[in-house]
Amino acid sequence: MSAFTTVVENGIATVTFDLPGEPVNKLSDAVKVEFEALLIRLRDDTTIRGAVLISGKPDNFIAGADIEEFTAVTTESAAERLSFEGQEMVSRVETLPTPVVAAIHGACLGGGLELALACHYRIATDHPKTQLGLPEVQLGLIPGAGGCQRLPRLIGVRAALDMILSGRSERGTKALRLGLVDELVPPSILRAVAVATADRLAREGIPRRKPRGGFPGLALDRTAAGRRLVYRAAEKRVRDKTAGHYPAPLRALDAVRVGLEDGITAGLAAEHRAFGELAVGDVSRKLVQVFFATTALKKDDGIPPGSAVPRQIRRLGIVGAGFMGAGIAGTAVANVEVDTRLKDADLVRVGRGLKTAGAVLADRYRRRRLSRAQYERLGALLSGGDDYRGFGRADLVIEAVFEDLALKRQVLAEVEAATRPEAIFASNTSTIPIRDIAAEARRPGRVIGMHFFSPVEKMPLLEVIPTEATDPEAIVTAVRFGRRMGKTVIVVADHPGFWVNRLLAPYLNEAAIMVAEGVPIDVIDRTMTAWGFPVGPIALLDEVGLDVAQKAGQVMHAAFGDRLRPPETLGRLLADGRQGRKNGRGFYRYQDGHKAGVDDSAYALLGIRPIENADTGVIERRLVYAMLNEAAMALEDGAVRSARDGDIGALFGFGFPAFRGGPLRLLDDLGAQRVVDTLRDLEDVHGARFSPAGSLITTILHGGHYYPA
Repeated sequence: MSAFTTVVENGIATVTFDLPGEPVNKLSDAVKVEFEALLIRLRDDTTIRGAVLISGKPDNFIAGADIEEFTAVTTESAAERLSFEGQEMVSRVETLPTPVVAAIHGACLGGGLELALACHYRIATDHPKTQLGLPEVQLGLIPGAGGCQRLPRLIGVRAALDMILSGRSERGTKALRLGLVDELVPPSILRAVAVATADRLAREGIPRRKPRGGFPGLALDRTAAGRRLVYRAAEKRVRDKTAGHYPAPLRALDAVRVGLEDGITAGLAAEHRAFGELAVGDVSRKLVQVFFATTALKKDDGIPPGSAVPRQIRRLGIVGAGFMGAGIAGTAVANVEVDTRLKDADLVRVGRGLKTAGAVLADRYRRRRLSRAQYERLGALLSGGDDYRGFGRADLVIEAVFEDLALKRQVLAEVEAATRPEAIFASNTSTIPIRDIAAEARRPGRVIGMHFFSPVEKMPLLEVIPTEATDPEAIVTAVRFGRRMGKTVIVVADHPGFWVNRLLAPYLNEAAIMVAEGVPIDVIDRTMTAWGFPVGPIALLDEVGLDVAQKAGQVMHAAFGDRLRPPETLGRLLADGRQGRKNGRGFYRYQDGHKAGVDDSAYALLGIRPIENADTGVIERRLVYAMLNEAAMALEDGAVRSARDGDIGALFGFGFPAFRGGPLRLLDDLGAQRVVDTLRDLEDVHGARFSPAGSLITTILHGGHYYPA
């Protein structure tokens, strides 16, 4: 079947792209061949005065290139040729003698936007699902079909670099302000307006656009000296953000610079050369693997397909109006638009929780993600109280109280008494097994874990934790609701610490042990941010809260014995009233909620003096290999269903470096023999906590891998 259908009326050809058998339109090799033939017809048919390119998909214009075909490319020259051919195809659109109008509704990304940029006029819908962007850097690539050349010329170099170097997409309203699209219309009239516009352009010609870019009165984008300032500032931002681990943004910046300073022909050449080099590089391959894994997870409900149907969640109850509970409430209202009620022991805490939840909506309103009417309507969905009134109608209740087993059991009993039999109870516990919480439950089949990460509105992961007694309906309901909240969801086993905190436990313990040995706090954190983590382990302890970290550490110690015995470091700081960022005192000092340097008084409190010239190589090995060893043990224990789930959990749960693929992918890259040898060296110096996981020994004996070779 054809991907394109063309209807010509009054000299205007409406070309509808609807890729058969696919949920979205993609630019595959077969599609490109068919589109090239279509362009020849548009060029040679003298009865056609103009054309409209529109999608037949409900919420998708063109999602970009077919990534599965791209991954089959194995050589730099083949990848470079792929980019060059894309540039040629897109250029043929731009040079058509008849005007082409892009009618954009839904996702217009990557190669899809590059194609739209070559059209002579762009009309987009004002629907929230209309998103325009060049996300290639998120796959370790650069826009390779002319995007690095046409976008800066259209909207100015600074605005273009903001989009290209971040991979960020923009909604239709922002795209109109930028000049990325020429008109914004409701979806219902998109086709009619596009056809009328093509007819007008055919009769009157393509209007000249006003030049974009530059500060008022300065026009930095339009002078060579001004652009040099823009390039330097952009390069600094990229280096500060990526620490040199991700080469694509810098190569994209270079392609933009060459194109603007040396001409579009030179720019296109720089673009396809860079694309070829990056496409077969290790970073891009890792990021593409992550993309495929997250895409697969969107279709994985954690139960056999067809074994249960999710309940529709119309009303949500949340017990615990603290930072986590309020974050869950605000995110649920913002993303799912569900009636949400907060409950806490007193109205003062409820009021604070409602204010925090409302701040999530207020932030979206400030960033123009919500209109005033939407902001007010969603805000009305939030309510709260100091009792369970309103919970009788709840479909799902999420408990987000302090990490204490007796308290959580008490809340479960109260919720079961206040809700309907079919209501689902989810605990937001971070370490306590759900089966322990549900031990005295009247309806154990309706009890599950939903472990969110802080801050809820920003952290992308959700761990869903069923027990052996949890009903399949409750599992699929929790997974689907988590996705509607915008989360990447993994289903994990009901083990202490689940997956993410199981891996963090030895990592954070080892960092605290090193502080007690005199290794400077800032050196530990700088070592691990240089390795690729967004924050170091000591800063992470302050972020989590020293009280929360100590409580979690006690749970893990009770479950796994001396191997995960927490050091005394946290207890001493807590005894001094230090809880981390939340009260402005921890390993670091804080001013107005922002980190203001290491608190040197912590060293005296711990009775140590910081050592000089600490070996960063040793610091890195101790921390990284403690985590890798735990990942091997946890997977062997069945804490996650697959290496895929484990790596996605680490990437999205605590920021394991994406360019390394995840801890289990890294184990494969390093090789089990090397990992075991390093662990044994560490065990000789630091003790039995570094004893290699049994599965690593087995891997050596049988030559296995966590992923197919």
